[in-house]
Amino acid sequence: EVQLVESGGGLVQPGGSLRLSCAASGYTFSSSGMGWVRQAPGKGPEWVSKVNSGNRPNYADSVKGRFTISRDNAKNTVYLQMNSLKPEYTAVYYCLNTRLVEYWGQGTQVTVSS
Repeated sequence: EVQLVESGGGLVQPGGSLRLSCAASGYTFSSSGMGWVRQAPGKGPEWVSKVNSGNRPNYADSVKGRFTISRDNAKNTVYLQMNSLKPEYTAVYYCLNTRLVEYWGQGTQVTVSS
């Protein structure tokens, strides 16, 4: 079965950095696009970044220049390096297979606060 386990979140001050990790299993990771979605309190899910099987990344306009998505196919892991963090980035962050979007992990909480 599809399993997605996010980690790396926490409390950070504005301007700080975090690196999120997502360990995936239950499908052929190297053939799959992966992405990160966040859900802030009272808001719906929002795509933050995606990377396809050919390693092409894209980003929401709000995080361009601040976030970097990467993947390690040997480890079935996708990462999100988050720099220059803003309070409005506070949310639960989830990783998803871009096709199998019905499968969600537990997410990891990112709180940006002074």
